[in-house]
Amino acid sequence: MARIGITTTVPVEIILAAGHIPVDLNNIFITSPEAGRMVDTAEDAGYPRNICGWIKGLYTVVVNKKLNASFGGIDKVIAVTQGDCSNTHALMETYELAGVETIPFAYPFDRDYDLLKLQMEKLMTVLGTDWEAVNTVKQQLDKLRLKVAEIDRLTWQENTVSGFYNHLFQVSCSDFNSDVGIFTKDVDNFLDLTGNASEYADELRLGYIGVPPIFTDLYPYLETMGARVVYNEVQRQFAMPFVTADIVEQYRLYTYPYGVFGRIKDMQAEIERRNLDGIVHYVQSFCFRQIEDIILREKLDVPILTIEGDKPGKIDARTRLRIDSFLEMLR
Repeated sequence: MARIGITTTVPVEIILAAGHIPVDLNNIFITSPEAGRMVDTAEDAGYPRNICGWIKGLYTVVVNKKLNASFGGIDKVIAVTQGDCSNTHALMETYELAGVETIPFAYPFDRDYDLLKLQMEKLMTVLGTDWEAVNTVKQQLDKLRLKVAEIDRLTWQENTVSGFYNHLFQVSCSDFNSDVGIFTKDVDNFLDLTGNASEYADELRLGYIGVPPIFTDLYPYLETMGARVVYNEVQRQFAMPFVTADIVEQYRLYTYPYGVFGRIKDMQAEIERRNLDGIVHYVQSFCFRQIEDIILREKLDVPILTIEGDKPGKIDARTRLRIDSFLEMLR
């Protein structure tokens, strides 16, 4: 049983069907109290200043032996070479330089069914499993994902879940916190608590689009200002919201790895369904996805605030001021 690091959401059913443990390196990085120091460690190792902080964090999580041992270690890394960060190729090479085995996985840009199926079959061969075992795991995870979808529904329809917990449970579906059994119990316990939760009475309903934030206090800050995130775009996609029996089709419907226009269709539908007042678009410093902000502003018929983050930590004063002004404008 190997601990398989992942740089973003991949077909986790394959890892589990092969008897291995998935570990989302992003979640290890951003939840660590040493997250800021991890970025500095990568820069000390030679990573340039003008490279995304997430990439630096992913490097240190795997390569730093002391840190690696503190959460159980990483035996191999599946790196998404198409459909995620453009810096992942170089990240893989620095892993290999450090003696870490890497396994490439690519989402076809045009969502070609046959190419995606081929990529999944190659990953099955490398990890040692087959379609029958993978589909059995998928059926188990489908039940769990429906429970996470209920948390999402309670957020925007019943107004009994905060934007942060909506974010947390959905983003955790990338690896199910490395233990499906424990994560299932956590979800069940949370759903039990929401049965007695009082309804939020926020003035403003917001959507959050873009990669998960490197800021540690964005959601609670918005709520102190009378706004709540009731739509987390990418995190919801990590939870696989589209129900289908075909696992290849499931990862074709998953919007994040493909072009921005597929994501926009999903956003437009959810903006209307969830009755959003505005959108917070988070962009990571030095990320190519910043360019997509041009398209999003052209295509989305809702006020948008674009905020940028660099290193892990609390929201800076300038960004807080911009958030305050945006919320006041919406009011």
